[in-house]
Amino acid sequence: MGQAQQTENAEQIDIKALQDMYRRFVTECPSGLLFLHEFKRFFGVETTGEASDYAECMFRAFDTNGDNTIDFLEFVAALNLVFRGDLEHKLRWSFKVYDKDNNGYVDRSELRSIITSIYRIKAGSNSDVNLQSTVDETVDRIFQAVDSDGDGTINMEEFIRGAQQDPWVLNMLKLDMNPAMWVLEQRRKSAHF
Repeated sequence: MGQAQQTENAEQIDIKALQDMYRRFVTECPSGLLFLHEFKRFFGVETTGEASDYAECMFRAFDTNGDNTIDFLEFVAALNLVFRGDLEHKLRWSFKVYDKDNNGYVDRSELRSIITSIYRIKAGSNSDVNLQSTVDETVDRIFQAVDSDGDGTINMEEFIRGAQQDPWVLNMLKLDMNPAMWVLEQRRKSAHF
């Protein structure tokens, strides 16, 4: 019974956060379109830095039609996925975040870029001396576990299968595939300013 109540409380928090973001979207974007700079402002993200890079990747993943804007339906669908999607849907969304050039594959450079951003955000620093070796080790380990055909790229099927089969890989991808925590944290930070 305690777990059911905990789930219910989490859903109520999610619903309240969603409703707040919907209201703010309508207020701040009466045109119904959210541009990248507005997206960053919406979540209280600086225009440069690691959080900015991560926000750009999230923006791209939310912009499902690729028109460089997020309309209200894309926004609602993205937030619904972020807060309520199942593991496979979140992994599919996460793959889009990693696939920066949208070519259907994640290469080492794309994976390294996102992992670096995530590590820097978590560390709260832009100049950790050991960061690069840690990132390279993480990228190598993910590729070893996920790149099943050994072609030096990860397609969506490899990405999903690898994450579902290897708890360590899944844990690493959760840093990025759980944007709900990032969204709520950015909203909390911007509410205090």
